[in-house]
Amino acid sequence: MSRQNLEDLLKSAGNPVQMLRNSQIGAYVYPVVPSEFTNWRDEQRGWRETCVLFDQSHHMVEQYVEGPDALKLFEHLATNSFAKFPVNRAKQFAPCSYDGHIIGDGILFHLAENKLSFVGRAPTANWIQFHAETGGFKVTTSKDDRSPSRPGGKPVVRNNYRFQIQGPNAQKLIEKLNGGPIADIKFFNMDEINIGGRKVRALRHGMAGAPGLEIWGPYAQYEEIREIIAEAGKEFGLRQVGSRAYATNTLESGWIPSPLPAVYTGEKMKAYRQWLPAASYEGTGSLGGSFVSEHIEDYYMTPYELGYGPFVKFDHDFIGREALEKMAAKPQRRKVTFAWNAEDVSKVFRSLLEPGKENYKYIDLPLSNYTSATYDKVMNAGKTVGLSMFSGYSYNERSMLSLGVVDPDIEIGNEVTLVWGEEGGGTQKTTVERHKQTEIRAIVSPVPYSEVARKSYAAGWRTGQK
Repeated sequence: MSRQNLEDLLKSAGNPVQMLRNSQIGAYVYPVVPSEFTNWRDEQRGWRETCVLFDQSHHMVEQYVEGPDALKLFEHLATNSFAKFPVNRAKQFAPCSYDGHIIGDGILFHLAENKLSFVGRAPTANWIQFHAETGGFKVTTSKDDRSPSRPGGKPVVRNNYRFQIQGPNAQKLIEKLNGGPIADIKFFNMDEINIGGRKVRALRHGMAGAPGLEIWGPYAQYEEIREIIAEAGKEFGLRQVGSRAYATNTLESGWIPSPLPAVYTGEKMKAYRQWLPAASYEGTGSLGGSFVSEHIEDYYMTPYELGYGPFVKFDHDFIGREALEKMAAKPQRRKVTFAWNAEDVSKVFRSLLEPGKENYKYIDLPLSNYTSATYDKVMNAGKTVGLSMFSGYSYNERSMLSLGVVDPDIEIGNEVTLVWGEEGGGTQKTTVERHKQTEIRAIVSPVPYSEVARKSYAAGWRTGQK
């Protein structure tokens, strides 16, 4: 009996929107890492005031590609240029469908000659693996999948541990670990540092608004390296960040982690859908929020909308190039932060304390997403003018925030209305209780929202948003 693939699943489901909006997969889980080491409020404060240790060892896929055509494969998939991509360099990698819509994104590492690895979420890794296996490239590929969401007591082992040291005191801590000053590693460049007598690979990176390092090495050294960092960091106010607070740093720094992968339609994408298992992320993921369309294409995003426009270079042939060339000269929706009105947020929480009255959709703290891909309507003068796509609470900003996109004529500082909750009392997702919709006022704000991040990041996808 042959396995069912995504194309089979979509045919049996009828409408992919209804399939995804009623998915039973449950909440997206950041696995293995404790939910809190102290409390999520102080852990959030850590990346703004002292320094933090992010444990990224478990929630991302690592897809390895090796061989004489490794760079050629990624150039074929990438919207950004490969004219200069030497060993020990990394770059944001955000491939598109043939129609120019985002599959996903993550970080691509040039580890050694003819050897690269992608680190990120499943949709992009799957797209890489498909083309490595079927595209006629002289490469081999292997995957180290993310840790299981519910290990069930079984041991969890990865190829690598992966940590980030971030925050105002990060440089002092890194120099202490290294036993002295480190080389001046430029943004998205790699080098090595010393930790506990071991050589550890490091990438200059920043997620929390202040520069720091991402470090990785053999998973067998996971506990050893983590304990050394934790002990050395005490004098610098280091906070280890748990899974509850971890993803909320992007609310301040401006990355939208989980747009819907644009794979469900298009004749050219059919071979890929036939390759993808029905049980893949694409087949089981959930879609939710107040924005509802019967056309799955209305949920697709372009690189320009997500802030990747400056990366798109037409100096090479790549999948989606023709479509993006047509889009490039047209007005585009753009990425923004929405700062939610405190009174309206309070009204949602108050409904939980009013017996006999219908409640609004619960706002979970500090991360409020209840689906794999979130799409809430943003309204102005009775018209949908944008989408809110990733929401949560920032203790640093004392505000509910969300990331999303708005039409070109919506300006920073405009007040808009976000529709919170799903229509008709909610879909059948396991994460959705019965509720009624409500409206939450929000101020259209810059990306990144954090002033520190806006001023300190290298120019690119998080910055330069007008």
